[in-house]
Amino acid sequence: MELIEHIERAWGWTGIKPVKVVGENDFGNLMVRDEQGQYWRICPEDLFCEVIATDRTALDTLIEDEGFQKDWKMSALVEEAQAKVGPLEAGKKYCLKIPGLLGGEYGGNNLASISLSELIQASGDFAFQIKDLPDGAQVRFQFTE
Repeated sequence: MELIEHIERAWGWTGIKPVKVVGENDFGNLMVRDEQGQYWRICPEDLFCEVIATDRTALDTLIEDEGFQKDWKMSALVEEAQAKVGPLEAGKKYCLKIPGLLGGEYGGNNLASISLSELIQASGDFAFQIKDLPDGAQVRFQFTE
């Protein structure tokens, strides 16, 4: 299955209709162009998928923004992950074992690596399951095979 199909299956409930991945970082954050020419950011560690630019000109402006660049590159966290987990293997990305939105630490023993497709699927599924919960709600995960 192609990455675009994984995105559509996992995050389609947000309204994204992905056409092309135009950027990715070492933590599996993706910049995705949709059918309407808008650009979305999928952020697995914070469990969101949202429009970040309405067209290519707006995306180019955003990419030049220093604050966006710092957030996108995640340099300090990438360095910590490299030291803790080791270099990334082909097709893998760093991740937070417990997403930040669910109280997971941004570093330390909460760092791991996972295939990009699994990361996109799992984060989309988690986000869907908690989308209607109020801030501060308690969550309990049950893992089944």
